Amino acid sequence: MTDDRPAARGPVLFDVDADSAKASPDPASAPPVPEPEQPEPHGRAMQTVATIAARKPSRLGQLFWGLLLSILGVALSVAAWDFATALLERSPLLGYAVTGLIGALLVVLLVIALREMAAFSRLKRMDRLHHMAETALIDADLKAARDVVGRIDALYAHREDMRWSRERLAERQGDQFDAEALLGLAEAELMTPLDAAARVEIEAAARQVATVTAVVPLALADVVAALTSNLRMIRRVAEIYGGRSGTLGSWRLTRAVMTHLVATGAVAIGDDLISSVAGGGVLSKVSRRFGEGVVNGALTARVGVAAMEVCRPMPFARIKRPSVSGLVKRALTGLFGSG
Repeated sequence: MTDDRPAARGPVLFDVDADSAKASPDPASAPPVPEPEQPEPHGRAMQTVATIAARKPSRLGQLFWGLLLSILGVALSVAAWDFATALLERSPLLGYAVTGLIGALLVVLLVIALREMAAFSRLKRMDRLHHMAETALIDADLKAARDVVGRIDALYAHREDMRWSRERLAERQGDQFDAEALLGLAEAELMTPLDAAARVEIEAAARQVATVTAVVPLALADVVAALTSNLRMIRRVAEIYGGRSGTLGSWRLTRAVMTHLVATGAVAIGDDLISSVAGGGVLSKVSRRFGEGVVNGALTARVGVAAMEVCRPMPFARIKRPSVSGLVKRALTGLFGSG
């Protein structure tokens, strides 16, 4: 008769002699597992944004879109007119109401066009003041410097937040007897609060771009976030210095800034980004997207500094231009545990 009961289960002991114990490997002496090499962050999103914004449209493309929009405008106008006249024949009261709505729409479009023209005029005025101040400083022309200071003072005459700065300038500008001193005084009194406000906007944009790049894993999300953040930042910087721009003016200003950066190679990693890139390299050991976030934030700060130079009615002379590394440090402090 066989015993069908299962065998008892329990621990199994093996006798190991001393020589075998010495020959067994020690986990503490095992070599460390090599870490996979992570590519260095390059800020691809910001480089893509700069390339898109700085791309010069072809004449053939401009002609195509101009003709297409003209044909569509004529077609819509004729269709609206035919619709309104036909409605007048069927129901005069309703036809008059629709005609009034079409007229209101045309008035709104006219107002938008006038605002865009005024925006272009403001941007041109800021560029002219910048050029005049730069010329007066180079030529040491006191008369031209006084003219520039008067124009810049008039530019901010309606702004309540600039009243104290303008009063200080008016008290002290009579004691300046050379162009460099007068322009330096005007820069110190008028540009200091505006530069501080522009730095806040740049830091906010750099922080937003870095956060979206690091956190959102969706494809092209970092490019979209970088493009929208930089457009908004450049527009806000222009508004701070008095060059409020409309939709077309903002895009034109963005193209001017990005074209300058691409032409000078400033969208690549440079000496002024060494500290930021070092932080990105450290973070890339933990997460590649964190490293890309730091570099994209640094490149956004560089775009912001270029926007300050373009939108400022005076060149940087007595006041030192903000450093990209300093802006990134303040923007990203505590965000990724670095900066």
